Amino acid sequence: MIAQIFFLAINFFIVALFLYSKLLPYKDRLTGNYAGLFNFVNKVFTPIINFLKGIFKPAQVGTGLAVDTAQLALLIILLVLLNVFHYF
Repeated sequence: MIAQIFFLAINFFIVALFLYSKLLPYKDRLTGNYAGLFNFVNKVFTPIINFLKGIFKPAQVGTGLAVDTAQLALLIILLVLLNVFHYF
């Protein structure tokens, strides 16, 4: 039962991470319930991503263009956890 709850929570965090990465540049334009939900997700992800940014540096993919590898690392961690809890 606990493993199923963690499985669902990790699924939620994967979807939330995707939406977070897409909405982050537009966070000032969000209104109502969406702004509140984004602020909650932002409070959860910001400390984690800031910690991971200290470990994983952005990958240079072009002139003046870099990919934030901290979000990618968090996604990989969540996917690994998803697979771990899937088999319980």
